[in-house]
Amino acid sequence: MIRGAAALALLAVERAAAGRGSWDTAHHWLAVATREGAETGKHATVFYGAPALAFTFHGAAHPGRYDRALTVLDAATTAVTRERLEAAHARIDRRERPALAEFDLVYGLTGLGSHHLRRFPHGQVLRDVLAYLVRLTEPIGPPSCDLPGWWTDLAPSGELSTQFPDGHANHGMAHGIAGPLALLSLAMKRGITVDGHTQAIDRICDWLDQWQQCTTTGAWWPEWITLEEHRTGTVHQQGPMRPSWCYGTPGLARAQQLAGQATGDDARRRLAETALLGCLTDPAQLARITDGGLCHGWAGLLQTAWRIDGDAHDPEITEQLNFLLPHLVGGPQAPHSGLLDGSAGLALALHTATGTAPATGWDSCLLLN
Repeated sequence: MIRGAAALALLAVERAAAGRGSWDTAHHWLAVATREGAETGKHATVFYGAPALAFTFHGAAHPGRYDRALTVLDAATTAVTRERLEAAHARIDRRERPALAEFDLVYGLTGLGSHHLRRFPHGQVLRDVLAYLVRLTEPIGPPSCDLPGWWTDLAPSGELSTQFPDGHANHGMAHGIAGPLALLSLAMKRGITVDGHTQAIDRICDWLDQWQQCTTTGAWWPEWITLEEHRTGTVHQQGPMRPSWCYGTPGLARAQQLAGQATGDDARRRLAETALLGCLTDPAQLARITDGGLCHGWAGLLQTAWRIDGDAHDPEITEQLNFLLPHLVGGPQAPHSGLLDGSAGLALALHTATGTAPATGWDSCLLLN
């Protein structure tokens, strides 16, 4: 994950780009992060290794600045992405089910695609990632099989487990199908499409509609679906869990708001915004948050809500944002300097919450923008 110098570099670059920090400080942390190495092997992701450094350096780039570093990092990130794409298509050709880490945002091709959308939005690598995501949404079983193509034989941990003997369909933004939905939708909003693009978005949205649950506070979606739940049509999760970016209603709401905008589905956009508002006004859901981080804490809720609010038609969301800030400022201290669950991520969300829109678009690695 982006921790240590890499996380502090991302924060310093954002602050400098927004005019609230020094470029000397940003350069210092970029240099330190580079000395720590740039993984290009199986662990390289948008949050770790060469792709993470490429993402961070991109925010600091303008003509003549960091050109050499970016040339090297861009080449490494492209090579990583193409290698993963080749393996993913070979897996689909074998009619095997995917691992979460093949396609998800945190470890997989969706996360790498988020960087390519930001760095080279009209490049071929991004189009290849989008084409792969279209294939991902297509069923891989026999014609009678109604499991989606992203159904995995693994547990949510990404490993085989007797608790998930038949695998599951993961819905989260971090590790599930909401991430691909957000990337496909963001690309379409920017006029970047591939064959089958709209159909892929529709397939994901139809699936989420099938498992949408309703309470007095609004719509919510289970974190995942097991084969038993799929066969019986009954969800075991009793209600919405913590309102997090990674697995909760906020992340799923943002993905569906983006889908609604991309496809002109105003009803879906309104549904997503209403679902978020239900979270923000439900003390029971808010009480489930126990840390301040981006992944599943107050920072992630606030950054996600801020992005949804920026595209929403409901002024009530804006009003609720003011009630989140004290939780972010006075919440638990982060255990380290990381991005997803550390102090750098919290500081970046606080930077937004105190009136500074992301100058570098740093939250595109969360597929919020």
